[in-house]
This record gives sequence, structure tokens and C-alpha cells, in this order.
Amino acid sequence: MAASTKNPVAQSCQDDFDRQALSCEEALKRILNDVVPVDGLERLHIKAALGRIMGEDVQARINVPPHTNSAMDGYALRSQDLPAEGEASLQVAGTAWAGHPFCGNLNPGECVRIFTGAPMPKGTETVIIQEQVQRDGDTIRLAGSFSAGQNVRAAGEDIALGQTVLSAGRRLTPADLGLLASVGVGEVSVRRRPRVAYFSTGDELRSVGETLSEGAIYDSNRYSLHGVLNRLGVEILDLGVVRDTPEAVHAAMGQAARIADAVISSGGVSVGEADHVTDALCALGRVTFWKVAMKPGRPLAFGRVGGAVFFGLPGNPVSVMVTFYQFVQPALRRMMGESDSSPLTIKVRCASKLKKRPGRVEFQRGRLVQDEQGDLMVYSTGSQGSAILSSMSQANCFIVLALETAQVAPGTMVDVQPFSELV
Repeated sequence: MAASTKNPVAQSCQDDFDRQALSCEEALKRILNDVVPVDGLERLHIKAALGRIMGEDVQARINVPPHTNSAMDGYALRSQDLPAEGEASLQVAGTAWAGHPFCGNLNPGECVRIFTGAPMPKGTETVIIQEQVQRDGDTIRLAGSFSAGQNVRAAGEDIALGQTVLSAGRRLTPADLGLLASVGVGEVSVRRRPRVAYFSTGDELRSVGETLSEGAIYDSNRYSLHGVLNRLGVEILDLGVVRDTPEAVHAAMGQAARIADAVISSGGVSVGEADHVTDALCALGRVTFWKVAMKPGRPLAFGRVGGAVFFGLPGNPVSVMVTFYQFVQPALRRMMGESDSSPLTIKVRCASKLKKRPGRVEFQRGRLVQDEQGDLMVYSTGSQGSAILSSMSQANCFIVLALETAQVAPGTMVDVQPFSELV
């Protein structure tokens, strides 16, 4: 069991350089090296599987499309009846509809009126669209240059029988549900959802609906965490607000570890005398690290308690969300069995003047918009204090400023992580 890693010389969270703080990259690497997918699969109807993680590969049971069919409304014919030059006249022998194929036999010089999706009549392999045909009663005339096989979709052109259509580790999207239905799959095996217990620490915190006494504030962190966890698709266990005593924190952490695969706390992981989370983690489990060279969110504790992965997040509301998106969410996705994927980071021109001190990576809140020319640009949502939750609500992206960056002048290209990619 690891001993406490706290430095006897306290350092302020406003300090820029800290030899004990890990880089963001190293912190994430250590976290991902320490988590594995949870055990267990369950069988679900595809209508109930949206957002779940595939537990096994799925192969197509049929070809898609199941038969060679017309891609356009027009006339199906044999390529031998196409005019080499000049005009050709053909007799219309019948009609083929989607779901009602033409089942007769064609003689040379005959064609079939056909509609999109209808199976190609026996012996035909070409469709001439209706706009290129002149029809007079049961006779059509066509003139021009045509290609054999045009406007036809081959059986299995989209998906072939036996082909792997979705692989284990994929998070199911609405299009995936349609894809599964298209190959006749009505149920899939998905991974069990990890159980995630979370709580806030602080004698000043009150839940929504409680009366605020002098010096008390409403706990916003549990509600933000509920939102991000719910959208991620894990099983949520809200343990409420835990008082700032060693006994209460120890008891909450032990209870959480017994019922959950992952435990998240907010508050109580910095260097104050009443910060009991890291002490409890050292007593009940192990601490892998507790500081990251980032802003906001440097006091981030990671380790294990019992069989559960533990994340001790800072207490400030924005720090909670930044550290969740950058570290907790990637870990939970791995625990869900989701295939690894890094968040999309794009280069965008910044419209605001930004500043920071070198020594830490900063995740500033920004608003990604299109300018009058349709080009993407980003601007700051205002005050970047870690307690300013309103600026997080107004944002739709993080502006990621590198360790060595000091100032950003308007017009500079910056790295941006859109929230749509993080969630």
C-alpha cells in the first residue's frame, strides 16, 4: 500500500512550475495503462442498444442489397439491344416494381419498365433512365451513347454475405441500428455498463432543494457529473455530499469501492488541512499520482481503492469538467470496452487575445463559430477562473494552449477541442 505522496512544502495551485506534476500526456498514459474493460455481456434488442458498446463482431446474414436492382426509374434491357449508333426501338414487355418483380422472359428487342429498387429482370443488366427515352404506347426509342451495366446496383454491393459489418468495441449510433436491421440482425451482445459512484466533499455544500445557511453554497459538481456520466452511458450511483471529516470520507470511499467499478470524488485533493480524500486513498488503496501540469485542474488524484479505479477531482466546478473530459472519460470509455479514440483537435484562428503563464497546459473555454466567409474561428467566453461555471455553459469547445505558450494575439491559429467530439 502506497504512502502519501504529499510534499511537505506546500505549493499553491497558482504556481506555474511544479516538478512533481505530471504532463497531461503522461497522466493519461498512466491512467489508461491501469484500466481494463469490465467483464460481462448482455443481449439487447437493437432498439435498446443505442449508445452501447458492441461486445462482439457481427457478420451479415444476407447480401445488401439482396438482389441486383435498378438504381433509377427507367427501362431495363440487355446490352445487346443498345444501339451501336443511331436509334433503337424496343417493345415494353411489362413492369417491375420494388417488391413486385417482373417474372417473365424477354425476347430480343424487348425491355421492361422498371422503378428504383426493383430486381433486374432475368437476362437484363442495364437501365436507361426514363429521361433519355421517348415512349409511344408500348414502344420506346432511344438514341445516344450508353454503357452496359449502367444505373444498376449489384447484389452485395453495399455489404456481402458473411462480411463483418460492426466490430466489437464500437459505440452504436442510429445509423448502426439501421445497418444491423438491414442485414437481418435484431439482437446484439453489448458490454455491461460500468458502475460509477460519485460524491462531493465539503461542509459548505448543499443539494438543490435544501436551504442555504450562512456560508453555504449549492453543490453544482454532482449535477455536472451526473450529466456527463449519463450522456456517456454508464450506470450512475450518486452518494451525495460527504462531510469534511476523515471518518466520513473514509466511510464514503469504502462504500463506493464495494458497489462500483469506478469512484469519483470532487473536492478535497489539494494541500489544505481539511483535504481528506488523498489521505483516505492512501489508507484504503493506492495513489498513482495527484498532480498534473494543467490549468484548471492541477490537483487531480488517481489511484485504486479496493477493486475500483479512483479519480479525485478538484473542487472548483470548471476544474471538475476539464479533468473529467481529459482523463476520466477516456478511462471510462476503456472500461466500457470502447475502441480507443483520441478527441478531435483542430487548428482554428483565434479572434480573442489570450494570455497564460508558461509551465502548464491550459484548457480555456471558447466558442467555435463561423465567420462571414464560412471559415471557423474561436473566441474566448470570458473570465477563465476555475469557479466561473457560466463561461463553461457558454462554451462549445476547449482552446488548448501548450505548456510553453505565453500569449496569443488575435488572428493566431490555436488548437481547439470541440465539445461535440468529447461527448
